[in-house]
Amino acid sequence: MSIPQSGGGPIESLDQLAALLESGCKPKEDWRIGTEHEKFGWLTDTKQPLPYDGPRSISAIFAGLEARFGWEPVLEGENVIGLTRNGANISLEPGGQFELSGAPVLTIHETASELDNHLAEVAAVTEGMGVRFMGIGAAPEWSHDQMPVMPKGRYRLMTDYMGRVGTHGTQMMYRTSTVQVNLDYASEADMVKKLRVALALQPVATALFASSPFFDGKLNGHKSWRSRIWRGLDDSRTGMLPFAFDEGMGFQAYVDWVLDVPMYFVYRDGKYIDALGQSFRDFLNGKLPALPGEKPTLSDWADHLTTVFPEARVKKYIEMRGADCGDRAHLIALPAFWTGLTYDDAALDAAWELVRNIDSETREGLRVAASVSALQGEANGVKLADLAHAAVSLAHTGLAERGYGEEIWLAPLVTSVKAGKVQADRWLDLYHGDWAGSLAPVYDASSY
Repeated sequence: MSIPQSGGGPIESLDQLAALLESGCKPKEDWRIGTEHEKFGWLTDTKQPLPYDGPRSISAIFAGLEARFGWEPVLEGENVIGLTRNGANISLEPGGQFELSGAPVLTIHETASELDNHLAEVAAVTEGMGVRFMGIGAAPEWSHDQMPVMPKGRYRLMTDYMGRVGTHGTQMMYRTSTVQVNLDYASEADMVKKLRVALALQPVATALFASSPFFDGKLNGHKSWRSRIWRGLDDSRTGMLPFAFDEGMGFQAYVDWVLDVPMYFVYRDGKYIDALGQSFRDFLNGKLPALPGEKPTLSDWADHLTTVFPEARVKKYIEMRGADCGDRAHLIALPAFWTGLTYDDAALDAAWELVRNIDSETREGLRVAASVSALQGEANGVKLADLAHAAVSLAHTGLAERGYGEEIWLAPLVTSVKAGKVQADRWLDLYHGDWAGSLAPVYDASSY
């Protein structure tokens, strides 16, 4: 989840809303890769989730990282809710999922080094604590009541609202983990092509990275329960954005959609003001019930942009959001996959040719099929295994053309495509085999 945005003055013209997105346009030589991943902390003696406070806790880990490795605290009130250092951030999801938002880097090799350094620092400060971290898409056994609640104002507001607008919102907030990558665009046209490819191939990413076949202590009938949860969250702010494929798509069309998404909050003087369900359009006219007579700033708009959750999201870059968290190899493979597809012009063109004739109904059908069956899924005759084979091949070619040798990081995806099996299939094979129907081994098996 995002931290409060800053640096934007009063909105004096509607043109500023699209201009904020357009300001993200960069020449190709300035494109960078920003990888984010979440993971569940757990206590090795009790197999319970890591709490926020106490001798074995998130707070203790934050303190250790700050003291030993030069991280700077991010505060909300008196609580440390994150850390920052050299363009990277460590933040908290609502249930204590420990998130690294990496610094923008040039190559996937740097992404791998950053990840390994992060895991090494966390291991150093947790040595002797009896704490480990799981890389898996959904908490296999913990109930909602067992999850800790992080001391962040936006989460308190969101928890209440999620219960009113969907069936799975609090499951997403407290009991899922993802890996995603943030990538740049050169122009409005480049953004549109990348967004369309990202949306159309997001079911492929969901399938390739599926790792959440367990929930509430049992099989859930899906290979990516995390993806299933997103389909029952809040239709007004999630999904596959069919309008993105319409003629005339651009920054303004995305802005128009976001403006119609109900608000969560307004951030003022270190506090979150409840604006649940209210309209940003009313806010622009000084008619927001939560702040009567006050008009928004660009920081408010940037905050509102972080409260929409489509499968691919536009800010001053594009976020690829469809993948479950997984093991170390998959945390690196995710940015490698999307970088290969979108940062080489020929690969991007070929990826668009691959998906341009897939209609909205089929894209949505593939989204559902990916969550249920991963690479065995299909919709309207389009097989995810075939799309995955083609997409991984294109990503490999795109990375090779970049000339950094990054294609080595696609290895787990190449293996999955050849075998037709993903992380979730491996968990299911173990569950039905060596684990004999027990989930107790999944904690160690999925931990870094």
